Amino acid sequence: MRGPKPPAVVLTAEERQGLEVLARRHSVGQQMAVRGRIILAAAEGLNNREIAGRLGLTVNTVRHWRRRWLGLQAIPLAELSVEERLVDVPRPGAPVRITADQVCRIIALACEAPAGSERPISQWTAREVAEEVVKRGIVERISSRHAARLLKIRRRPAPPGAILAHADSR
Repeated sequence: MRGPKPPAVVLTAEERQGLEVLARRHSVGQQMAVRGRIILAAAEGLNNREIAGRLGLTVNTVRHWRRRWLGLQAIPLAELSVEERLVDVPRPGAPVRITADQVCRIIALACEAPAGSERPISQWTAREVAEEVVKRGIVERISSRHAARLLKIRRRPAPPGAILAHADSR
């Protein structure tokens, strides 16, 4: 069963040129380029299902960006550029409490020898890292569990014997 025809997208020459440049530019994020392609395809007269099939997206994604574009199209390009029209809106949620710079400093601290911080231990524990981070004033407070999460190693290196065994098998 067919649904209602989606609203038509009519582009000015300036909008079309901006979208084409955006869709082809190598320095733009992939999401931004796909959004530009969605609007260009909508301006060709394709419906949401056809655009979704052509670009390998969901119909809901195409519908969302078509509506967003049409909602912002009344604002002149001088006030809101093509790229600004296709940017994600801020998402709800709590603001970040530990910045990327602070995470880097926490990781750097964990790479230091604990003896340099006058700690009588040979290896850092999550509790010791959390205490030292607060002591140095990197963050105001952090739980040992959160410190452990920040320092978690996703890929563990292979044990030295495994590398030699692999080399010997050749």
